[in-house]
Amino acid sequence: MRRRDGRKNNQLRKIKIAKDYIKYAEGSCLIELGDTKVISTATVEETVPPFLKGKGTGWVTAEYGMIPRSCKARVQREAAKGRLGGRTHEIQRLIGRAMRTVMDLSKIGGRTIWMDCDVIQADGGTRCASITGSFIALVLALEKMRVSGVLNEIPISDYVAAISVGILEGEPVLDLNYDEDSSAEVDMNIVMTGKGQFIEVQGTAEKKPFKKEEMNNLLALAKDGIDEFIAIEKKILKGIIKG
Repeated sequence: MRRRDGRKNNQLRKIKIAKDYIKYAEGSCLIELGDTKVISTATVEETVPPFLKGKGTGWVTAEYGMIPRSCKARVQREAAKGRLGGRTHEIQRLIGRAMRTVMDLSKIGGRTIWMDCDVIQADGGTRCASITGSFIALVLALEKMRVSGVLNEIPISDYVAAISVGILEGEPVLDLNYDEDSSAEVDMNIVMTGKGQFIEVQGTAEKKPFKKEEMNNLLALAKDGIDEFIAIEKKILKGIIKG
């Protein structure tokens, strides 16, 4: 099988990450994964949700959205519809969950950190790019809090990144673009830590069931891709996270 963009089956698309992309946010970055582009920002608020009031711990949550011309056809703003779609709810919860998994929320006090992910161009893998970009923006925000004396340390236990994998024409492939994702027999989104532990595994058979061996091959392929992302994160965040 030959991929349309000429990549090898185990090859990521070209990655570009620009940190501190938004002037006013405590932490931000623009992440480009091939033709997919996502702006991730972190905003610190001196409040917590009602269920955490008086408990001395903080919270990290997320919002996700696609601008109208991020796709080939115009996407209607969900604000204009008056409600969020199921896909948006799912992705928002996934991003927040991924960030909280590697954080000690008790160390940020009674604060909420909002992760906002805005897809400005979509070509597959937007949720994965949002998670990876959010982690970078989150750490940058925490570092700003540490430098200003709000925090004594960065309460992050590990790195986080996400990538898509799938089976296309019977072969396992890494980092699917939109055309590949829409025609894949199996597609999966994998979120992992730098230590190789799983945070989320989302896998779906589109045409026929897949075998355990095929799933194991996809998980191994995803780990290789995530390891590449983690190496990039370590360069960008050098000196902030210890280890």
